[in-house]
Amino acid sequence: MSEVKAVPEGMHTVTPHLVCSDAAKAIEFYCRAFDAVELMRVPGPDSKLIHACIRIGDSLVMLVDEHPQWGCLGPQVLKGSPVTIHLQVKNVDGVIEQAVRAGAKITMPAANMFWGDRYGRIEDPFGHQWSIATHVRDVSPEEIRQAALVGCKD
Repeated sequence: MSEVKAVPEGMHTVTPHLVCSDAAKAIEFYCRAFDAVELMRVPGPDSKLIHACIRIGDSLVMLVDEHPQWGCLGPQVLKGSPVTIHLQVKNVDGVIEQAVRAGAKITMPAANMFWGDRYGRIEDPFGHQWSIATHVRDVSPEEIRQAALVGCKD
């Protein structure tokens, strides 16, 4: 009898699980915006998704439709979310442009940041916040601390 892995193959220790007003449409958006690959979907009796999983790059993202009776509410119903999902990519400007063409809105245009990344932010059509970055230069922790202190004085 083989031993079952506590963390299945392909999973990471932390995996985002997004609640969406329409998870099926969200999957379509993420495929267009981030070249996601749909891995599975499990519809419930009312055709709402009770579980779905996509892969973006080397990471999995789980999704579910809103189910108020179970306390599953998305950011649009909650009037926002304190959570930002971060994507580290090869071409931040290209990914942001692709996401905007798919229906996202830019909340922070991409710019070179003091910590060494070219970084921007978008909001997807379902209310989820995404930060997107490409590492462009190595910066020491001390340089980051100094630059952050200067930036906080403004």
